[in-house]
Amino acid sequence: MSPSYCCYARFVRQSLLPIAALGVLCLTLPAALSAQTVPPALESPAAQPPQTGSHGEKLIGMPKFHDPAPYDIDEHTGYKQIFDGKSFAGWDADPSIWRVEDGVMVGETFEGKPKGNNYVVYRGDKTRDFDLKLQMKIEKGGGGGIQYRSVTGVPWTRPQPAGQPPYDLKFMMTGPQADFWFPVTARAASYTGQWYSENTMQGILAYRGQVTQALPGQTNRLVATIGDKQALGGYVKVNEWNDYEIIARGGVMMHIMNGQLMAVFIDDNKDSVNNQPGLIGFEIESQPCKISVRNIWLRKFD
Repeated sequence: MSPSYCCYARFVRQSLLPIAALGVLCLTLPAALSAQTVPPALESPAAQPPQTGSHGEKLIGMPKFHDPAPYDIDEHTGYKQIFDGKSFAGWDADPSIWRVEDGVMVGETFEGKPKGNNYVVYRGDKTRDFDLKLQMKIEKGGGGGIQYRSVTGVPWTRPQPAGQPPYDLKFMMTGPQADFWFPVTARAASYTGQWYSENTMQGILAYRGQVTQALPGQTNRLVATIGDKQALGGYVKVNEWNDYEIIARGGVMMHIMNGQLMAVFIDDNKDSVNNQPGLIGFEIESQPCKISVRNIWLRKFD
């Protein structure tokens, strides 16, 4: 046998091996697919009935892709309602600012009666990974937001404005906040939806329209843009009820208003204060201001 023939035979054998392997893969692929476990709710209906292959194997019908279920703020599978609409059961609230009125949690400050930042605190749970759904409205002026993964009792980190009563640390919340401000000025209006760290030296870590990420030993860095900050303000309803949703999973925290993603902060520092279980609450800031909250639903994944 000539050397050239041996080389040719070796080339043919090596070339056919991948093809043969591919054939085996094709024969076993339907069985592998049928062995997959998929949650029934995520299965797509088949566009045609199953068929039998040339080797007697069962071939599944081609799946028909489908859109997700539509946005629904009232979808509450797995949630519990944490405000009964009648009392502050489970909550800590300063009665000089907060009240319950017609099924709504209301915080209100008045012109000429200076009040510092104040918070109503939900004591029923400490949670890290969760979905929080609610409806919120702000009127008259001022602002505030939704506290989560927060703690109480930390003294205010900045000089307290003159003429205001001392802060009661029982109601003082420190931690991540989903902002919500009345549009007295363009700047104040642009805060709504952003990711803000209340009562710390971190400040704003994701402006509205941004996805930012902080890695260990590094500052937060812009990794993506959701949209223009001012244009996203068009999703915010003034003097009307707004759907507000917060999704927190590990280091990822998302703020959503009326079905529109507003800001995302990803904190990859596992020991960060932003990554610890904490309390949920609401802030009212400045005067005059009126903040109303209703239909507060919490789903925990801790």
